[in-house]
Amino acid sequence: MEPIQLVDLRRQYERIREDVEPAIARVIATTAFIKGPDVESFERELAAYTGAPAVVGCANGTDALQICLMALGLEPGDEVITPDFTYFATAEVIALLRLTPVLVDVDPRTFTIDPREVERAISPKTRAILPVHLYGQCADMAPLLALAKRHGVAIVEDAAQAIGASYTFPDGTTKQAGTMGTLGATSFFPSKNLGCFGDGGAIFVNDDSLTHRVRMIANHGQSSKYVHDLVGINSRLDTLQAAVLRVKLRQLDAYATARNDLATAYDGAFSDLTDVLVPQRSATSSHVFHQYTLLCDAKRRDAIAAGLKARGVPTAVYYPAPIHAQKAFAQFGPGRDCPVSTELCTRALSLPMHTEMDAEQVEHITRSVREVAHATSL
Repeated sequence: MEPIQLVDLRRQYERIREDVEPAIARVIATTAFIKGPDVESFERELAAYTGAPAVVGCANGTDALQICLMALGLEPGDEVITPDFTYFATAEVIALLRLTPVLVDVDPRTFTIDPREVERAISPKTRAILPVHLYGQCADMAPLLALAKRHGVAIVEDAAQAIGASYTFPDGTTKQAGTMGTLGATSFFPSKNLGCFGDGGAIFVNDDSLTHRVRMIANHGQSSKYVHDLVGINSRLDTLQAAVLRVKLRQLDAYATARNDLATAYDGAFSDLTDVLVPQRSATSSHVFHQYTLLCDAKRRDAIAAGLKARGVPTAVYYPAPIHAQKAFAQFGPGRDCPVSTELCTRALSLPMHTEMDAEQVEHITRSVREVAHATSL
């Protein structure tokens, strides 16, 4: 059996090598390294895949979030509501722009932002809500969109972990992650479901009036060469990365199927365990399983992780601390009480989840989890 990886990018590359290498060679041969034709083609193809009116590529997912907030024209001190249980970049860009992050708790079942907590946190200073589509499924967007409309605030979606996931509205209509709010952001970090061979990101522009503004901000605020109408940033999607992403976008549905098949195997193997709980599926969203995250007893999680490591099964904790507990956020004070987020940081444990897992590896992982869960409960 090959060593088990949390994410096996080498085997994924080997599967698509015959398509990727000519795509890279084509870019090198044309020397169109910046804003080459593959960038425009990828933006158009990703827009068609997701249903977004427009897609603007950029250098990484963090920049994508920052550009979204800059495009809204927010002022220092304006409040942006976002979950306490997320990767740091989500809240970091809010603080970076001298806006005020308002951290709220998440739903204990799906781990995505709790609309009830958002409603309690809205104030006259609220200008945006920034939900995170965590681990591969969408936040509950219908009530969030209703809140945003009622209070006249924007929604910026962090879809870095859920590209390709679909949300079903009460009327039966569906939309993909990143395409429901005013703007959406995603990342193409190599380990993402749609990952490139370095850094990359994109903005989903769902308000046509913002498309030109987003493009300007991502390119030094230029409306045309050497004409700067805004103060922007330098954030371009590299042409080589766009060429890779065009190849991998064609595989994205197959990747989602492979991840769901693995999640189903995990679910079946662990369904009778009482001290290790499988992730719950949202009733309103499909799941693309960027992560497969178990909930363990807080006192036993580290022992379970150590036991699995000893058996050659890597694990990860996403995330070991809520945002409000990070030293960098001490300046914002204690904030709101977020007990669910705090508890999740002591219980969450993610298993290997990728598209290249073979049957022998799956059998070893599931057997190991069962053995370790039993041993640590004695």
